[in-house]
Amino acid sequence: MMTTAADVKPLTKFAYVSFDVVGTLIDFEGAIKDGLADIAAKEGIDLNGEAALAVYRDARYEPDAGLFPDDLGRCYGRIAKAFGLPDTADYRQYMIDAVGDAKPFADSVEAMARLKARYKLIAMTNARRWAFDKYAEKLGQPFWASFTTDDTGTEKPDPAYFEKVFDHVAKDGSSKHDILHTAQSQYHDIGISRRLGMTNAWIQRRHAQDGYGGTIEPETFTRPDYHFHALIELAEAADAAFSA
Repeated sequence: MMTTAADVKPLTKFAYVSFDVVGTLIDFEGAIKDGLADIAAKEGIDLNGEAALAVYRDARYEPDAGLFPDDLGRCYGRIAKAFGLPDTADYRQYMIDAVGDAKPFADSVEAMARLKARYKLIAMTNARRWAFDKYAEKLGQPFWASFTTDDTGTEKPDPAYFEKVFDHVAKDGSSKHDILHTAQSQYHDIGISRRLGMTNAWIQRRHAQDGYGGTIEPETFTRPDYHFHALIELAEAADAAFSA
């Protein structure tokens, strides 16, 4: 599936594609649910994964929220309380490790390899560097440049995060208008990229599911410039555009 806004900039006119990583390229929700399922099975407790994601999402709103994925320990404490799981230091660390080792979506590696053949790829993740390095390895090291919360000192949707990326591409002789920003999070990426004047592509990973899962819900929905249900659809659209 692909939909585009009227008069959108063609895919052939970008030099860079920037990416949210966690939730767009890496299946962090699956890692959270699998990690919790392991703990629940060990403890003999029935746990609904989607309900647990809702508790996780609410925990990420809290003022004492930390950086991802280290904050999974604190969030596990909230989930444990909600579902009657033991809240131990070992289980908190288990969840941090589980999400730090999250796997790519099934289409991510192929899609990134195809996009790398046409664009300079930029990672823009709210994960810490230690976790991003693991994700990048699993993705086949496709990135021309990468930015993490350890590098930027802030998290998306803070405009200051994006400005650091703009400064980086300026040194390469380009501007934000040469970047297609690609993400699944309306809250962290699609809304702010629109406000900053970027062209964006929404990868709606949860198109077959209700709600926003483990991602913070935006105050308002932003209609994207490009809309896909899977990352491979963007790669296919780019291949078709360059072949036309």
